[in-house]
Amino acid sequence: MDKNIFKKEHYNQHLTRRYSIGKIYFTIFFSCLMVGIIGLLILLGQIFTQGVGMLTWTFISSYPSRHPDQAGILAALVGSVWLMGLTGILAVPFGIGTAIYLEEYASKNKFTQFIEINISNLAGVPSIVYGLLGLAVFVEWLNMGRTLIAGALTMALLVMPIVILASREAIRQVPISHREAAYALGATRWEVVKSIVLPSAIPGIMTGAILSMSRAVGEAAPVLAISALVYLTFVPTDPLDRFTVMPIQIYNWISRPQDEFRELAASGIILLLVVLLSMNSVAIYIRSKYQTKSEE
Repeated sequence: MDKNIFKKEHYNQHLTRRYSIGKIYFTIFFSCLMVGIIGLLILLGQIFTQGVGMLTWTFISSYPSRHPDQAGILAALVGSVWLMGLTGILAVPFGIGTAIYLEEYASKNKFTQFIEINISNLAGVPSIVYGLLGLAVFVEWLNMGRTLIAGALTMALLVMPIVILASREAIRQVPISHREAAYALGATRWEVVKSIVLPSAIPGIMTGAILSMSRAVGEAAPVLAISALVYLTFVPTDPLDRFTVMPIQIYNWISRPQDEFRELAASGIILLLVVLLSMNSVAIYIRSKYQTKSEE
């Protein structure tokens, strides 16, 4: 009894010091968070101040020009939409299928361990490496040329590891008891995956898709290796057309010495953020819809 009282008194003596240390760490971590948020707000404020005046319908519906008052972002905007659409069609289904195979069908052996290690490594490879790979394989070796489909295949390789890793983690979160209950009722493995695993894992899978497409829409290095164009006076109409994207066009405007082109670059950044948030909003809506169904 005396020993327990001693332990309690010893704990209470250090309680105040623990609270003080906890407040210090909270202050440090919160300050780090606020530095990032304040820096982001300052940057966004500067961009909106410079670019909101140039963000007009003429800017959206016009092609690039050497004259700032006539320049627009139509070719890059349409090219980005095309590229993101094709990348999503190629990367998301194959990424989800790979995750389902590795988690639900593949045997746990050295071969699958080799695949898993390489997928994790590919998620950290610099984007320019994928651009050079796409240039060598899709543009030169397969003779696709500097077209949208070559760019989409390159970007699909870039974002697919993210989709696979996020999808696998979402599938792992589905309780094993749900699978066992379905098997007990006579369901096949595919029926379990289709009716039990995927509906429950869709929110996490969509999160991975959001993150991957968010990365892809802002990448300039791999697309620059594939497209190599910053001045287009036409919009792509099929996957075999030449193209450019908004990050490349924005970079081209920023590199110009005239202040007017920097204002155009700020307007392009605002439009890029709008496109990104629109894509994310659709994905978040789909994720929330399936999450509500799984909870019911």
